[in-house]
Formats: sequence, structure tokens, C-alpha cells
Amino acid sequence: MTNTELALNLLAEVSATELSKSRNPKGFAQTKDVTVAGGRIAGNAREELERQLGHSVLSPANANEPGLLDDTDKEES
Repeated sequence: MTNTELALNLLAEVSATELSKSRNPKGFAQTKDVTVAGGRIAGNAREELERQLGHSVLSPANANEPGLLDDTDKEES
């Protein structure tokens, strides 16, 4: 994960936390709505950043391809 991806992840978490404090959700459905709203805020920020940069800020390394996450020297014995 890149620093940009970490920052966007933190923005989603902080946004969801602040929305939760403000809305005081009751039950799973309301809590889910707050969480989705926090993620949407970070998603909008990512899209705007990408629009300004002209390219994606997402790294090709992700948990779907664990080999890309391993940055250790493969030639060590």
C-alpha cells in the first residue's frame, strides 16, 4: 500500500468515526450507513486527486495477488 492509499484509508476511517459521533447510529443498518458514507468521502477524494493528477493513485500491489506484497529478496537462501 502506498502512502496515498494509507492516507485515503485513514480519511475513510476518520470520516466514519466523526459521522458516527455526530449521528449516533443505532443498530447495524444505521452503523453500516455511516461506514459507507465515510468510505464515500474518501472515494470522492481519491477520484478528485486522480482527476487532478491524470492517473490512478492505486497501487497494483494488493491482497488479491499476495506475491506482489512480498518485497523480500527472493534469492536469499
